[in-house]
Amino acid sequence: MNLDINGYLEKIDDPVMVDDKELQDVVRQLDKACKEAGFFYVKNHGIPDSLVKGVKDVTRTFFNLPYEDKLKIKLTAQSGYRGYQRVGENITKGKPDMHEAIDSLKCDKNMAQCYREMKPGEYGSLGQSLEGSNLWPCYPPNFKVLMEEYIYLLRDLSRKIMRGIALALGGPPDAFEREKAGDPFWVMRLIGYPISSDISEIQHTDTGCGAHTDYGLLTLVNQDVEINALQVQNKNGEWISAPPIPDTFVCNIGDMLKIWSNGLYESTLHRVINNSSKYRVSVAFFYEPNFDASVEPFEFCKQKTRGIAKFDKVVYGEHLVNKVLNNFVY
Repeated sequence: MNLDINGYLEKIDDPVMVDDKELQDVVRQLDKACKEAGFFYVKNHGIPDSLVKGVKDVTRTFFNLPYEDKLKIKLTAQSGYRGYQRVGENITKGKPDMHEAIDSLKCDKNMAQCYREMKPGEYGSLGQSLEGSNLWPCYPPNFKVLMEEYIYLLRDLSRKIMRGIALALGGPPDAFEREKAGDPFWVMRLIGYPISSDISEIQHTDTGCGAHTDYGLLTLVNQDVEINALQVQNKNGEWISAPPIPDTFVCNIGDMLKIWSNGLYESTLHRVINNSSKYRVSVAFFYEPNFDASVEPFEFCKQKTRGIAKFDKVVYGEHLVNKVLNNFVY
């Protein structure tokens, strides 16, 4: 489903417009997409085309650098799991993924375009393993500036989409704000999928990224438009293609939204199979709850599921740390 959200974005923050027909049409479409597929596309999303293309271009330029240059920002436990991963270092369900990547984590909401450290002790022992600063390459020289602007805009776009999802679930538009995701612990991954023939035989598998669900609330994927590699599993267990559509983001829902919705919405199982003759770039932005948010089914969602909570309470940061510590090799 490809949702046109232009008018919706102009109205979703205005309490007077909650019952607006155009807005409610988008809310109904969001509900249908989340229930039936767990993923959807958005167009007319307000992010400049030049920026969407620019972040992919500088990502591709970085991945084209000599390996020794990329290692200058290598991801390690000491870096708070931020930085560059070579092909095969990311692990999904015990198997190495055939991609390279840059991982970066959380921005200070009070410093709109400035990355910051997760300060020592900020989240106590819960956040200790992820404490650290984002590692940005010196080349291309405009890399950091572009990423800062992109993250700032994607955070706001994600927040607005989540307001519609809150309405779709039968809650107030701000249900995912304040102590839930008012200070979202976003994650961004810049991913490069090599041409299959360029991967050494000893490393080679068929999977660019193994089948998995995402950890948080909502993922927005900015993928190369000419390469069809992303696949989503439907309710019948069949893998279907999620082909790139120009001028859109692919959106899929994550584990925390599954819990808050009490299973009304399922987190999307997806994978990447890059059989193209071209190197593929994908920029994935993960909009997450507050790091220390307690996540359990909303009452208004339980009312739709016989009043029974299908999931126990989890703390998002614990869920994330457990995933991160099991996803990397060094």
